[in-house]
Amino acid sequence: MRNGGNRGNSMPFKQTTIFVLAAALVVPALPQQPQTTIKTEVALVNVVLSVLDRNNHFVNGLKADDFTVFEDHQPQKVEYFSVLGKGNDIPLTIALLVDTSGSVKDKLQYEKRTAADFLHAVLRRNKDLALLIQFDSDVNLVQDFTQNPNDLIEALDTLRAGNSTALYDAIFLAVDEKLRHETGRKVIVVITDGDDTSSKLRKEAAIEAAQKNDVIIYGIGVRGDFGANFGVLKKFADETGGSFFSTRARLAEMEAAFRSINEELQGQYSLAYTSTNKRRDGAFRAIEIRPKVGGLRVRARKGYYAPRG
Repeated sequence: MRNGGNRGNSMPFKQTTIFVLAAALVVPALPQQPQTTIKTEVALVNVVLSVLDRNNHFVNGLKADDFTVFEDHQPQKVEYFSVLGKGNDIPLTIALLVDTSGSVKDKLQYEKRTAADFLHAVLRRNKDLALLIQFDSDVNLVQDFTQNPNDLIEALDTLRAGNSTALYDAIFLAVDEKLRHETGRKVIVVITDGDDTSSKLRKEAAIEAAQKNDVIIYGIGVRGDFGANFGVLKKFADETGGSFFSTRARLAEMEAAFRSINEELQGQYSLAYTSTNKRRDGAFRAIEIRPKVGGLRVRARKGYYAPRG
């Protein structure tokens, strides 16, 4: 990914995999020999989730006891649970990905304006970070991590329409080069008017990267006069626990999509469990979270990849 030249204050890289010290066994030592400490590391599986009612309204006020969690159909015990409201202390990191392929030329003004309003609304002062990536046939970092939405808005103003659409490359690089180094909630918001046309990577690589690094993807598909196929963009959202919106290139519709994303980010929950499957085989494991309250449904990532080695 090339740097577009407008860099904000880059945060230091952080290790994203969370480990809990499960046990420390002190072995009785022989005389004049040092003690040996054996440590066992157990991976804590973290899941961010949204809960909706029959009218697609987000549901607040739930507790850990309101859910049952399954991994590969096996019940799991929830060990940590928190509400991710506006006042929570868990940082939010957003990668805003904007399609600047040639076909978006007439839509770009609406994308810039609605994205700017979203960034002002969602970023909490001295807590959250965001960056801006543009993608056409290339993927460019236009504005690196910053806490100041004005830096991002200035960067948005520099965007110009280019060539084809490297959607999969953009998502993969946003995760692999930037988001995987961060802790807390990690989100990609991608705005595009169509399917991928020029990526070197396959969509499976982008989805796997997001799932391995706990990244949630929200997609806004901006329809043109001849329609568009947003099936892949919807799959990105479904697999990672995000949501997808299909809009026309109209200000009100795009504003509504961004408002819905902002509302969801202010009303999510986070839970964590230690998997009963202790194998470190790198395999994909399916996660299912069921609400105990009738009429509710959970939106969360479909699974994760186990540690290896």
